[in-house]
Amino acid sequence: MKSLDGKVALVTGGARGIGAAVVHAFAAEGASVVITDVLEDEGRALQEKIGATARFYAKDVTDEADWAAAVTGAEREFGPVSLLVNNAGILEFGSIEETDPRTFRRVIDVNLFGAWLGMRAVVPSMRHAGGGVILNVSSTAGLMGYAVLGAYVASKWGLRGLTKAAALDLAADHIRVCSIHPGPISTPMTAGMDDSVTADQPIARFGTPEEVARMALFMATEATYSTGSEFVVDGGATTGSMVLAGSED
Repeated sequence: MKSLDGKVALVTGGARGIGAAVVHAFAAEGASVVITDVLEDEGRALQEKIGATARFYAKDVTDEADWAAAVTGAEREFGPVSLLVNNAGILEFGSIEETDPRTFRRVIDVNLFGAWLGMRAVVPSMRHAGGGVILNVSSTAGLMGYAVLGAYVASKWGLRGLTKAAALDLAADHIRVCSIHPGPISTPMTAGMDDSVTADQPIARFGTPEEVARMALFMATEATYSTGSEFVVDGGATTGSMVLAGSED
């Protein structure tokens, strides 16, 4: 028996990158997966690749009606949702002075408000399922600050805090809520970054979406005594700066 047999998962931003890797990992362990994304061509291609246990819905995570349609579709096709992965996110560079209000609000809307809408939308379905797991994809930017990424950092710290509040609110419904904090991962979002980004990490390379997906699978299936918790997949990036052996002042 596979670890997610009989489970129904909903993965946002599931068409590519970390989201697609999570879809593959969950489907391989027996879950039926609802893939949502604004990238329709890539989302539909992934649905075809997974097969009969996957469905794709074009969805804007900031739209409450889109959330309702995705959850209703999941229940109609497969049954009540027991796993939600709030993975959809955007990144915009700019200092505090350079970032315009519209851009700042858009990042917060997608990365934080969208995840809140998602949790709110799936709770009745998870109650019907007898419980569930919500995984909110934050970032190392939810654990530390980064220059010229104020909007992104604010959204990811906010998602970390929202995770803890939701874990408390939903514990009585047997719903665990945890955040996952990837570091530099090789995805379309990081395509313009070079290896200098990871040079000072203990594990001096970009991570892969599959490494994040394996952590998500562990959180969903094995971390049964964890809720409101942070799980970090960052190559040691948040550990501190490396000092080269033998270096002198």
